[in-house]
Amino acid sequence: MPPSSTDFREAMAHLPAAVNILTTDGPSGRCGITLSAVCSVTDDPPTVLVCVNQGSAMHDVFRANGRVGLNVLGGDQQELALHFAGATKVAMAERFTWDIWDRTQDVPVLKDALVTAVGTIKHTVPMGSHSVLFVDIEQIRTCSGGQSLVYFNREFHRLDAAPLVPEGSAS
Repeated sequence: MPPSSTDFREAMAHLPAAVNILTTDGPSGRCGITLSAVCSVTDDPPTVLVCVNQGSAMHDVFRANGRVGLNVLGGDQQELALHFAGATKVAMAERFTWDIWDRTQDVPVLKDALVTAVGTIKHTVPMGSHSVLFVDIEQIRTCSGGQSLVYFNREFHRLDAAPLVPEGSAS
């Protein structure tokens, strides 16, 4: 017998995940959403998958515009994650007036994200309550150093970039 939805959500709460803001701009509007369901697919061509709830008001905007910006958040960007999760009730239009955006791209990307990637949605697969968007990445920028923002056990955490200790080393 498969696990219940509640049991599955509880198990997935224990799967640490990077926190991201997916953005778009185009004829169907400008919007962004916080999400953790992002995964690399292949490096040739560079492709990621992003899962977006079909019940989200932004789902159809992303699909219709077809262009997205993926912003991997740093450890000090928890408040921004909350804004784009809708937890702070700041209007969507106001979020894009802040001086945090690199406006040189055709979609909004954050100036201070750990990683920004710009791409085109090439394929969409409906899966239960979500759509899996396959995004071909055309531009990428990576910042070195700093912390990563991760979501684990239903809370945000900062993750330091620490060197791995080789096996057999004394700590």
